[in-house]
Amino acid sequence: MWTSDGDLLARVDKDKLPRHVAIIMDGNGRWANGRGLLRSAGHVAGVKTLKNILKTAVNLHLEALTVYAFSTENWKRPHTEVDFLMQLFSEYLEREKLEMHQNNVRIKFLGRTEDFAPALQKLMRESVELMKHNTGVKFNVAADYGGQDEIIRAAQKLARRVERGELSPENISITFFEDELDTAGQPPVDLMIRTSGEMRVSNFLLWQAAYAEFWFTDTPWPEFTPEEFVDALVDFGKRNRRFGAVNS
Repeated sequence: MWTSDGDLLARVDKDKLPRHVAIIMDGNGRWANGRGLLRSAGHVAGVKTLKNILKTAVNLHLEALTVYAFSTENWKRPHTEVDFLMQLFSEYLEREKLEMHQNNVRIKFLGRTEDFAPALQKLMRESVELMKHNTGVKFNVAADYGGQDEIIRAAQKLARRVERGELSPENISITFFEDELDTAGQPPVDLMIRTSGEMRVSNFLLWQAAYAEFWFTDTPWPEFTPEEFVDALVDFGKRNRRFGAVNS
């Protein structure tokens, strides 16, 4: 089982933790280029960071952690980089799935997973099946994912239900819509973190992050540590979330 750093976790007020944290893991390529390395070296380093952050989320008993692994737009990258990312993704799942299972993680994949190679799809299905009864952190991996695409797919599902006469357009509610999203049954995003200095959401969880708090850091993803992750959680705990209301 993964062990925890008691001193680090003691900084967090467990009563003020976000239920759902989303992370845009940005900066792998720039981190590598700045060191005269291939971009692939940055992606390898980023995988190590992801494991450390997931460990911290497990030890803090976060309800949900969603990471942006591969966007619908990332297919536009050079073929060599995309091929490397797919291989790295496969190796990560194969290597880590049993340990995640042992730590009660429940994995889910968001996006158009049917567009991946059959072997990778099979590995993804096996990982989901292995962990489907786990009750710990809901670990969502957004792969071939785009927020606008997810909303369109949800709307298409509802339209088909209307077409079949199962649902009236007037009865479509927020709950109905959310039930058709990739994150159905999970809480909305409370905190979104983006590394490496960019300050945009990049088509990530557009619906789920409607009332999210944002936390930006210049640190590139390969250098993002559990300590800085905890800094973001502590900062979140100090914020006054009004959800459109005013303080009385």
